[in-house]
Amino acid sequence: MTNWIRFTRRGNSGFGTLDHDTVSEYEGDMFDDPRLTDRRYDISEVKLLVPVLPSKMIAMANNFHALIEKFGMTVPEDPLYFLKANSSFHPTGDPIERPAGYHGKIVFEGELGIVIGRPCKNVTAEQAGSYIFGYTCINDVTSIDLLNKNPSFQQWTRCKAADTFGGFGPTIATGLHAADIRVKTLVDSSERQNYPITDMVFTPSELVSRISCDMTLLPGDIIACGTSVGVGSLKPGNVVEVQIDGIGTLKNEFAG
Repeated sequence: MTNWIRFTRRGNSGFGTLDHDTVSEYEGDMFDDPRLTDRRYDISEVKLLVPVLPSKMIAMANNFHALIEKFGMTVPEDPLYFLKANSSFHPTGDPIERPAGYHGKIVFEGELGIVIGRPCKNVTAEQAGSYIFGYTCINDVTSIDLLNKNPSFQQWTRCKAADTFGGFGPTIATGLHAADIRVKTLVDSSERQNYPITDMVFTPSELVSRISCDMTLLPGDIIACGTSVGVGSLKPGNVVEVQIDGIGTLKNEFAG
């Protein structure tokens, strides 16, 4: 397994791999023949960025059986999704901010993120695995009171795509076996979510396949797989952590 990161150091940005506390810098393209350099840093010498710059983040709704059952919903026939704005992308360590003028609940949603590794269009579920570069942690932050504020139109984009609401990282892990993944979310060190990816309605390969028939997926694009039971609201000063073994911990304080 390899853990890919992006970082800044002394004003310069770069990318590489993280092995325990050692960063090994690479050159070129993370997704197309990256070249290892002789530069090594301690993790304390760098600031982590989001591990990739996607052209888009496609985020799932109602994709876990436990959550569907809890709220008495119907299992969807097709993936239900929305897009997160690129300006919402947010790295580990930086605070989550409340949108100006919004005074309602801010909700955390810990999720698994699929990272695409090469251009992907109209692929089958059997082919999809070869297009998956790796996996990352997601916090799909939501201004939940905005969703149904207007009875004529659910505001998925507005409530989920504000600045700092698209947290992901700290790494992209390659070589993970998706069926073994569990997503844990903690708030102030108290566990709020702990669920298996095997409870998904649409598996990672199915999601890649089905979405690729709607739109071309590009290297670095992320599919947020949706969340399960245990989501909740944040109060100012809360620290939320999304943890997946093999990927690491996406950790952010809610500034309020």
